[in-house]
Amino acid sequence: MTVDVLFPFYGDVALMKQAVHSVLRQSYRDFKMTVIDDGYPDSSIRGWFDSLGDDRISYERNDDNLGANGNFRKVLARATNELVVVMGSDDVMLPNYLQWLVDRADEYPGASIFQPGVVVIDEHGNSVNGLVDAVKSIYRPRGSGVRVLTGERLAVSLLRGDWLYFPSLGWRAETITNIGFREGYEVVLDLALALDVAMRGGSLLVDSQLAFMYRRHMSSYSSVRAVSGLRFDEERRFFENISAEMADKGWIHAARVARLHLSSRLHAASLLPATVRHGNRDGARHLLRHLVK
Repeated sequence: MTVDVLFPFYGDVALMKQAVHSVLRQSYRDFKMTVIDDGYPDSSIRGWFDSLGDDRISYERNDDNLGANGNFRKVLARATNELVVVMGSDDVMLPNYLQWLVDRADEYPGASIFQPGVVVIDEHGNSVNGLVDAVKSIYRPRGSGVRVLTGERLAVSLLRGDWLYFPSLGWRAETITNIGFREGYEVVLDLALALDVAMRGGSLLVDSQLAFMYRRHMSSYSSVRAVSGLRFDEERRFFENISAEMADKGWIHAARVARLHLSSRLHAASLLPATVRHGNRDGARHLLRHLVK
């Protein structure tokens, strides 16, 4: 079974190369990697991919910058196989990742999304466990081994606190391509997609087996938007919309959790002192609005 590794890129070139090499080091060799460069200003990138000499990898550069949502939607249209990974361009697959995904997909044919065990690293590759990841561990389903969540239970679990690591997720292609990424979201597009899967009857498999390294650093897109406060403007709009959708579906508990979005408010509160201390008035204003609305 060939796995589509979709690789939307814009960012640190050195970290991108580490991510690509981690795919090439997979013990499971049957994959197709599709790289779409969203116009990153480095003319050497195409030549580097050509130098790899691996016909499993294709590289394409956008003439115009599409932004995160646009580029994710474009790369998703390139999926042609049964299993899909939309990998972050600065993350690292452990050598067992693709084998893990293929095995779990075979063992659990009813599962739509696959979440392996993840270790979080910083820009230097050191293991870290900051506040965000400590909170994720609180909301992650209890237990070890394989667990499968579906329906409103899955939606409530993710709305209480998004404990997924999106770049590490494996997907049934028919699930992710039929639903796709919602337009208008740059930061919460991953949570929106997972909730759309839940609302359409799909299931999420979570496994404690370690298979992926997720990179968290302050220059990442989501981190920059968090400090500016713009992330939370988007989150608040999303939670208002998804709460209404959950209510229409009759998922009253999920709708209430979305309306409250407590973990999102707490995240904003945790950033407020540093934002004020650095004199970022616009950022502080966005964060305060998120806390009270």
